[in-house]
Amino acid sequence: MTEAVTKSNGHNGTHVTAKLDAVVVGAGVAGLYQLYRLREQGLTVRAFDAASGVGGTWYWNRYPGARFDSESYIYQYLFSEELYKGWSWSERFPGQPEIERWLNYVADRLDLRKDIQFGTAIVSAHFDDATQRWRVTTDQGDVVDTQFIITCCGMLSAPHVSFPGQDTFGGQVFHTARWPAQPVDFAGKRVGIVGNGATGIQVIQTIASEVGHLKVFMRTPQYIIPMKNPKYGAADAEAYKSKFKHFVERLPHTFTGFEYDFEHAWAALTAERRREVLEDCWSDGSLKLWISSFAELFFDDAVNGEISEFVREKMRKRLKDPKLCDLLIPQDYGFGTHRVPLEQNFLEAFHRPNVEIVEVKNNPIECVTREGIQLADGTVHELDMIILATGFDAGSGAVMRIDVRGRGGRSLKDEWSRDIRTTMGLQIHGYPNLFTTAVPLAPSAALCNMTTCLQQQVEWIDDCIRYVRANSLAVVEPTKETQDAWVAHHDEVANATLIAKTNSWYLGSNVKGKPRRVLSYCGGVGAYRQKCDEVAASGYQGFAMR
Repeated sequence: MTEAVTKSNGHNGTHVTAKLDAVVVGAGVAGLYQLYRLREQGLTVRAFDAASGVGGTWYWNRYPGARFDSESYIYQYLFSEELYKGWSWSERFPGQPEIERWLNYVADRLDLRKDIQFGTAIVSAHFDDATQRWRVTTDQGDVVDTQFIITCCGMLSAPHVSFPGQDTFGGQVFHTARWPAQPVDFAGKRVGIVGNGATGIQVIQTIASEVGHLKVFMRTPQYIIPMKNPKYGAADAEAYKSKFKHFVERLPHTFTGFEYDFEHAWAALTAERRREVLEDCWSDGSLKLWISSFAELFFDDAVNGEISEFVREKMRKRLKDPKLCDLLIPQDYGFGTHRVPLEQNFLEAFHRPNVEIVEVKNNPIECVTREGIQLADGTVHELDMIILATGFDAGSGAVMRIDVRGRGGRSLKDEWSRDIRTTMGLQIHGYPNLFTTAVPLAPSAALCNMTTCLQQQVEWIDDCIRYVRANSLAVVEPTKETQDAWVAHHDEVANATLIAKTNSWYLGSNVKGKPRRVLSYCGGVGAYRQKCDEVAASGYQGFAMR
């Protein structure tokens, strides 16, 4: 189908209304690849992104210290050896500017920009029961008629949390997920940062030496792993590029989509050998301790307790002040049941005289005043700048900010506000021809190297659309029975883990009123891929096509 266009007068002047085969929402890691795949099978497709350039997460998250915590050589597209080998990384865990340059390289090499509309947010997507097609509208007044819509909005892309009175603050307020492109001057400033998860940790360790005074408003301490980040020269780049075929064969089939995988059973090893494995994983300076030491840490309280104490011991050795140990070392939840951040001298930042912790678990933030942050007991901390590292409405938040309406006008926002349900995180019953990536009930940022997971989801969607078109069908959607069965399977796997027993964004616990469910599939990347492949091989059994 060729792109059909008409002119219409919208609220913002003259706009183009298009008839397309597919609309892709987002131009990040998933969106770029989805656009490429659909275009390769001959569809007329356009991607829309609110940003002014490509990158998704890596466009918006340009806060100080933002960088990979997956190794650069596996956080890559693996569908093209030429594309993979055409880019060389400067270090093991590069920072945001280099990552954004890489994604621009991908867009240029694949000539994707001509089919991306930047500076444009999708406002609504309504399914028309009569035409069996979607009507998509944008904040620029565009109206698009499309057969398929694929959301590539990102797992962690809908910023969360603002405080009463925030608009009255006399200084500057920044959210890490919407950091400005222009430099921010911290010199001499009294800075308050709210949040000390993976993002907060990166910011704190980066700006501690630059600010006048830093107050860290901390509710929950985090387990950490020290990052080892060697620089890469030409020989290093050649070494990892020579392993391209190995990565293609291995990454899609490990538990987390990383190169390393669980190799040891806790019960099979002596206490001395267990300690050796833990020390080896720790010294690697990566996420290896978390996602390839012992799988039992996710299921067995006793094993998790021993590994948690191992990490606490490492943290205590670096913290000189017993009071800091009490504030910064977790005691009431287990290692690996929250997102585990990599860090670079994060703990040491709190030895600086200009850095202090404001404990807010028992004395929470009540509001923001003109002067600063006020706690429940009335204490006001006077500040010049507030940084919100408060995280995201994970998985569902970005899609729910679009007015998505399926068959009979049913509202996805209303449904997900009651109960978040998907079929393999790829489609949703009641929403024909709506495909999703990086949404709940599929492997995601919680326990997955995102590029591994996103490529697999994009390829499954591409193959499904190809099947629909090859068989001259109009729509595809999962049956209610298929979706119910997947949700039951997902919950059975998730609820057997310690993750399900720990409050965190993994369960949506950070968003008031959000339905409680482990958001990421916990059965493993390889097992999930196999289940998806089985559905495709069966001719999409359990999916209604007409």
